[in-house]
Amino acid sequence: MTAPRHRGWLALIGLLLILGGAACAKLIRTAPDASGSPVRVNDIRFVGTGGTVMSGLLYTPASATPTHRAPGILAVHGYINSRETQDGFSIEFARRGYVVLALDQTGHGYSGGKAFSNGFGGPDGLKYLRSLPMVDRDQIGLEGHSMGGWTVLAAAAAMPDAYRAIVLEGSSTGAPYAKEGSPIWPRNLALVFSRYDEFAKIMWGVDRAADLTTDSTKLKSVFGTNDPIMPGKVYGSIPEGTARVLYQPATTHPGDHISTVAIGHATDWFARTLKGGTPRPASDQIWYWKEIATGVSLIGFVSLVLGSFDLLVRSAPFAGLRANPVAASATRDRRWRRGFWLTLLVPTLLFYPCFIAVYLLVPATAILPQTVTTQVAVWALVSEAAGLALRRFGPAQPAATASSWVPAIGSALAVTAIAYLAVFAVDRLFGTDLRFWIVAVKWPDARQWGIALIYLVPITAAFLAQQRGVLALTVRSDSSARSYRSAMLAMGAGIGGLMALIYGIFFATGTLITGFDPLTTVIALQFVAVLPVIAIVAVFAWRRTGSHRAGALLTGFLVTLYVVAGTATQG
Repeated sequence: MTAPRHRGWLALIGLLLILGGAACAKLIRTAPDASGSPVRVNDIRFVGTGGTVMSGLLYTPASATPTHRAPGILAVHGYINSRETQDGFSIEFARRGYVVLALDQTGHGYSGGKAFSNGFGGPDGLKYLRSLPMVDRDQIGLEGHSMGGWTVLAAAAAMPDAYRAIVLEGSSTGAPYAKEGSPIWPRNLALVFSRYDEFAKIMWGVDRAADLTTDSTKLKSVFGTNDPIMPGKVYGSIPEGTARVLYQPATTHPGDHISTVAIGHATDWFARTLKGGTPRPASDQIWYWKEIATGVSLIGFVSLVLGSFDLLVRSAPFAGLRANPVAASATRDRRWRRGFWLTLLVPTLLFYPCFIAVYLLVPATAILPQTVTTQVAVWALVSEAAGLALRRFGPAQPAATASSWVPAIGSALAVTAIAYLAVFAVDRLFGTDLRFWIVAVKWPDARQWGIALIYLVPITAAFLAQQRGVLALTVRSDSSARSYRSAMLAMGAGIGGLMALIYGIFFATGTLITGFDPLTTVIALQFVAVLPVIAIVAVFAWRRTGSHRAGALLTGFLVTLYVVAGTATQG
């Protein structure tokens, strides 16, 4: 097997996709409001409780001025997300004439402090929104998804007369983190709780979201009735602030972010409860083009990584890396098949046990400040320890490269720097990250760069072991396409198949078989996309260097930054 021909054009294509997608995303974000002028979107910082620096995206319609004040909406993402996750809601609110503050919760995104502190940052966000000269303080709406719902409920509890209406998306009043609801609190509540919401038990005390209307005593107490609740029916009085309505779109908990139905319910409720906006039909939505655009940028990021690596290994400073790849196996015999299934199944079977064990046994500290990143690191290390113990049953391991570690480390650092400089440029030029739905590459802030150093070694060490095992599955007669396909299946088919099983049963019966840990289930969704990409990078690097080292180092660096910048900091 010979090394592939020059592919430096991948870097140029990647850069063009990143910049083109980001530019289109900005056009959608700043699309004209009813006045025909573009909405302004600014990356803002303000000081909250205890000196905590808070972050947000401020959407200001052109029609909102100090002499013509507009209604305002505080929009907040859920746990381990960030302000950009609310883009669908924020874009549509701003197009309808509302000033929108899309807030990063404390310990999330670019907001300081620890996750869960200061009422998740909700009271500070509401105070800041009300202080803006173009906002009508008498016409304030609150909207939050999941833990973002608890964030805006904290704001409502702290400032009970500072808002007129609230939309909870996949969230709840009461335990575990919010004030108990009643027929008179919070004011003018719309609950958008999807028919396939994974958190029905935690939020409303029912095993299935489909049983919410009949079996949730907690919800009935908020609506002030003992009868089954009718979706779409308004209970109470909007003028008196006691209105309640339930909507149940046919999507999942994270699916609320990319549901035109869920977003349409939110825009309609504020059109009914706030004065001063410009109503548009719920069907008049454009936010999904922004999501597609940043998704294109995300694809461009992968292309830039591959193309940059290809260019570097062909340059003089990294000439020591170049080598023809030698496949490990002559054929797909019984030993190869055992190795394939072990590579596929071991991490999959350990996913829930590792994540649950870390959650229960490893509290966040200054040394391990991010619970989710700790979970990822432990899962990777335990999976590879198990894999190493079982690899004697698989195919022979490929010989280690004779090239130096120095150029391998240097190439991984250089490619990571190139890729993240592109992310930085997009952040500064267009004010967006690179994402599709819950999969997002973000520029880390100063604190997150420091946290990444904590997790870099264990995660990268796991990838060094893992990718050597994956490359032991290469077969000499395979085409390049088959080599990529085998690696992608070995790394990604386990989690992908598990998620397909879980959600297949969920959609068919309404029962989440992993209801004992819905958060880990939602976290797992992103790995369905991330793991095959890691496999692509591993094979791409191996085909140019004959080794697992450079690719494993590169993916270790990239995955560490991806996870650290995209989750919550508790310690």
